[in-house]
Amino acid sequence: MDSAHSFGDIPLLGFGAMRLPCGENGEIDQQQVNAMVDEYLAAGFKYFDTAYYYHNVCSEGALKKALSDRYDRNAFLLADKMPLTIIKTHEDYLPVFNAQLERAGVEWFDFYLLHNITREQIALTEQKGGFEFVRRMKEEGRIRHIGLSTHDTAEALDGILTRHPEIEFVQLQINYLDWENESVQSRLCYETARRHGKPVIVMEPVRGGALAQIPQQARQMQLELNPDASAASYAIRFAASLEGVFMVLSGMSNMEQLRDNISYMKNFVPLSEAEKSMLFRAKDIILQSMLVPCTGCRYCTDGCPMGINIPALFAAVNECRLSPLADYAALYDKACERHGQPKDCIGCAQCERVCPQHINIIQQLQGIRR
Repeated sequence: MDSAHSFGDIPLLGFGAMRLPCGENGEIDQQQVNAMVDEYLAAGFKYFDTAYYYHNVCSEGALKKALSDRYDRNAFLLADKMPLTIIKTHEDYLPVFNAQLERAGVEWFDFYLLHNITREQIALTEQKGGFEFVRRMKEEGRIRHIGLSTHDTAEALDGILTRHPEIEFVQLQINYLDWENESVQSRLCYETARRHGKPVIVMEPVRGGALAQIPQQARQMQLELNPDASAASYAIRFAASLEGVFMVLSGMSNMEQLRDNISYMKNFVPLSEAEKSMLFRAKDIILQSMLVPCTGCRYCTDGCPMGINIPALFAAVNECRLSPLADYAALYDKACERHGQPKDCIGCAQCERVCPQHINIIQQLQGIRR
């Protein structure tokens, strides 16, 4: 399947709505979101990605206020996802889907995904009629293109695509840090999707921001090739340079990030061989400096009975590893403010069961102290 023929000519940079700008109270800064959306659309881009869970079920509504309340429906493309973990029976799909359409303020989704499907969920999703449901919504014109996102192995992805050739595209975690990672399997999953002829959407190209702030030794290697290019630009261009990738999502949290992304994606130039070689050398340096491979997706926090802000704690640890000048005590205190502390963990492992990065969270928390 050729992505250009299937989906039309879509600019490569997608606006990911999982890390929208927020105020000090944690609520979405709608005014800033609107301004960012305006600038993004004015630059010629049009693809927005949201999901049921994002921003505590507020992301879809934020995009309604920024997009469907202010722009003609044909001015943008909107992707949303079916939250498989809350589906108990086949009767649950339609109410959830209708609620998403209402929250987003639209009559159809251009792209709709079975969200974070795993080998454990495949049989259940089939049993509950999930694949039949999205096919029916497509037939009714309420979905234009159906796909799936996954953080599972290449073997699991191969099984799903073999059983369900009706899937039109796949959304995968791809970045140069995880390209050969045995758990994430970026390269293997990408190659599996391509072998099945599926166009690819890339999520986490900057690995939750980890590839925007890299160790100085690795950053110096980038600067030697191009003193004006940001660290994030190399990460996003790596993903966008792969054959068959038709969309790279960037979870932009402020106008500065948006403008940086636009600066090199508006007139996109693929990575040179020298740049690719440099990135894989830089990867080894980055891996040595990272303590916890957390992307800040926050899937782990929703069900934590002790209310531990796991991503914030891991971010504090990682920032101090990357920057000797970081104030660990302040970062730790902020992560624990109105939340549980690492010592409060009861070892229930609900966080580990949903972690896309397969982190040994319980063990990592045991090593975090004030």
